[in-house]
Amino acid sequence: MKMKGLPLNLNMYETSETLTNKHFQQFKMPEFGRIYLPDSMGPFTEVIPKGTKEFVVDDNRGAVSTSPYLEIDGTDFYLSVKGIGSTTNPFSHQLLGKVEICNLLKDSALKDRIVNSKETAPRYITGELWLRGSPYGGQGLQHATTSMRVSEMADLTSIHGFRVAPLVKILFLPETLENEIKKIFWYRRFRGRIVQEARLVPSNVRIYFHSGSTVGGNISSVFDLFGIDDKDKALEFLKNFVKSGIAFLTLFVRSLKGNEDGTFSGLDFYDVWLDKDAVLAPDGTIYFVDLEGLEWITIGREKIDDQIYRSLYEFIYAYEQIERERSARFGDVTDRKVQFEQLLREALNGDEIIKLAREGESLELVVGNILGEQSVNGKFSIIDW
Repeated sequence: MKMKGLPLNLNMYETSETLTNKHFQQFKMPEFGRIYLPDSMGPFTEVIPKGTKEFVVDDNRGAVSTSPYLEIDGTDFYLSVKGIGSTTNPFSHQLLGKVEICNLLKDSALKDRIVNSKETAPRYITGELWLRGSPYGGQGLQHATTSMRVSEMADLTSIHGFRVAPLVKILFLPETLENEIKKIFWYRRFRGRIVQEARLVPSNVRIYFHSGSTVGGNISSVFDLFGIDDKDKALEFLKNFVKSGIAFLTLFVRSLKGNEDGTFSGLDFYDVWLDKDAVLAPDGTIYFVDLEGLEWITIGREKIDDQIYRSLYEFIYAYEQIERERSARFGDVTDRKVQFEQLLREALNGDEIIKLAREGESLELVVGNILGEQSVNGKFSIIDW
């Protein structure tokens, strides 16, 4: 499948400082070992690029290759680069350009280079401190390191059913380039290392935000892109969406570990959301992309419903869009709750964490955990009759 989206050509630069995911160290993946920058970042470095590569825009500061790079378990994955620069002012809706960037600079030589450069679809990595640990338009080492730790927990793409888009490499920007970038800031200067993330993603289709194609925004074009052209394909797509969606809602118990003091720790979401920080594979499986927003939390021996509630609305909303499109295209209309229960039973058949049980007028998710720890188990009503 050729990736669709707003085209973006990026210049390729070599880098000598990288960190590689332990699962990918034996692979030769040269395209994952390069820095990718737009033309507008050329004035910030004297290094001559090694060529260009075609991408499509993804999110505010990312890009995805147009053609697949690697197949994992029957799914094609594409090169995704995070930290290529942003097109938009962080404090307004205005596009960034030479004038505003130069107004932030005291370095006259850098100003002259920017003014005299060719400006085509400008985007900039800046030195403005953003979101705890990253520069605006770029990526910080602190966040990238968190992403790498989570990615290395996975069995390539799965943490006990919670699917992740793996981070393959962290690429450090050369310090000479980094020092020039840090001269651009509005209020607060980012003082850490600036890096890029080279990731593997199955598409650039998000649930609702940060993509030209989303389940919530244009589900019909998503069906067309993924070749969902009959009832059976649509049902299989829905089943995979439900299976991976329930795993998303129950990440904590899928990553659970016991502590010496009798408490339990697991992964939770911090300032990241299902609707904007996950992408869909062509088979309907949800892959979480922005791993920097996962953090370990510690609890006592009480039941946890908060994580399910946090993303349940986004999950059900997206499910509704897919189901409505399926019914509209293929004329197979089924009672909403009957259909959802049937898909839940098929999707969760064999799941190591979740079972289903009818309790009176409710269908319950019986939520276990990877440790088999009974005190953390619980139930969650997913359908009421």
